[in-house]
Amino acid sequence: MDENKKELILDTLRKTNKELKSQEIAELTGLDKKEVTKLLSKLKKDGEIISPKRCFYKIKQ
Repeated sequence: MDENKKELILDTLRKTNKELKSQEIAELTGLDKKEVTKLLSKLKKDGEIISPKRCFYKIKQ
């Protein structure tokens, strides 16, 4: 189930093509903010996203 949610987050970041906060991602995806934060941490660790500045995330180019 986490894989679907990860893909939802990645798709959201691709579509917006800008840096987003976890709260913004939660609002756009309809997921819980705590869950989004947890998944963002995994995605960042796996190298799929980057955090160019504190608390902002974007897709790795």
